[in-house]
Amino acid sequence: MTETEWAGAAARNNAEWCDAVCRAHGLAGEFGAGAWSSARRTPPLYPDAVSLTPEVSAADLVARIDTASPGCSVKDSFARLDLEPLGFEVLFEAQWIHREAGTPAPAHLGWEPLRSAESLPAWETAWNDGEESTGLFRPGLLSDDTRFLAAYAEGRIVAGAVASRGASVVGVSNLFTSADEESAWAGCLTEIARLWPGLPVIGYESGESLDAAVSQGFKPIGPLRVWLHTG
Repeated sequence: MTETEWAGAAARNNAEWCDAVCRAHGLAGEFGAGAWSSARRTPPLYPDAVSLTPEVSAADLVARIDTASPGCSVKDSFARLDLEPLGFEVLFEAQWIHREAGTPAPAHLGWEPLRSAESLPAWETAWNDGEESTGLFRPGLLSDDTRFLAAYAEGRIVAGAVASRGASVVGVSNLFTSADEESAWAGCLTEIARLWPGLPVIGYESGESLDAAVSQGFKPIGPLRVWLHTG
């Protein structure tokens, strides 16, 4: 596939993860023409819409979401939309990343999937730098195709990520660590290769996190922007 096609696959996988989070909170997202969207405000840190093709109309996309509620945001998966005239400003920019199927997994041990819903609050607390769990990640998200991965030291979670399998890729999001990110990527990728051998891995990162992903075999495949509605 071309880089644009891989970016499209990554956007679709990411939208499916956003949809799963919304449905776990009782919100029904919709995959429509050129985008995924939620007519009701999504959980914190999750976009209200994700573009799935470069051609989707900014006005059409924004018409599908609740811009009247604070925190409304759009993931512009191809960095093509101009949402400033519609009351948005750029919150951050990043790069989609892709790691070819068959790339050798790093020789790194110590990561495993959460084994029960009772472990989710501790995982969320570690992901949120020690802040108490708010129930953002709900038990309904746990499945054979969505794994919350964790690394432990002295009985506590010190690194983790979410791995979500799509039709032909595995998406990685929410990666965190109390150590260095290169080691975190190595452990995460080793576990993904064990769970789903032979599938390419996608995600998005920026800055030093992007550099750490590239050091573990990822390739940047295209820009994305997240826009925040400011009224």
